[in-house]
Amino acid sequence: MNYLAHSFLSFTDGQIVGQFLEDFIRNRERFSFPKDIQDGITMHRAIDTFTDSHPAIHEAKKAFAPLVRLYAGAFVDVAMDYFVANDLSLHSQTEWKAHSLKVYRVLNDNMKWLPENFKRMLIKMEQDDWLYNYREDWGIKFSIQNVLNKAKYLDKDIPVFEAFLNNKDHLQQCYDDFFPDLLAHTKGINNLLQMEN
Repeated sequence: MNYLAHSFLSFTDGQIVGQFLEDFIRNRERFSFPKDIQDGITMHRAIDTFTDSHPAIHEAKKAFAPLVRLYAGAFVDVAMDYFVANDLSLHSQTEWKAHSLKVYRVLNDNMKWLPENFKRMLIKMEQDDWLYNYREDWGIKFSIQNVLNKAKYLDKDIPVFEAFLNNKDHLQQCYDDFFPDLLAHTKGINNLLQMEN
């Protein structure tokens, strides 16, 4: 799952911060944060583990694997944010906009916990409203190109976005088979985390 899904699958403001921090910190650093932020780090890891083992995600990877092989999972994560952003059973379009604004506010309010490289990314994320614009083809194209640019062993001109467009119906079905299971799983994880508090 990518940024929008991780933010949506957060049950507190602290969890939002932790979910975003997970990819930017070393494991030993997690215990230096307040419990609520640690819970978000735990939730992020639980989401990634569940996602990586789900049959629908294995199926979704087939859309990208011929082009990018082992990087297919990274592009599936991006693609899933498109379907989350367009899932009106979760939020209306107006509510998704409000969600995006809330996430930016929460992250800015917790700036003291954010590493410098994340702060730099947050400026771009907020300026271009990445979270809300994942609903648009051009938003996903931008995000896919971002992954290509960061990937050490991939050519930057691989037609991954075209693969997304050509396999959109198939990827939608994979999302439909997967996301309700993930939502139920995260609710269970959150219940366990709240019992620890």
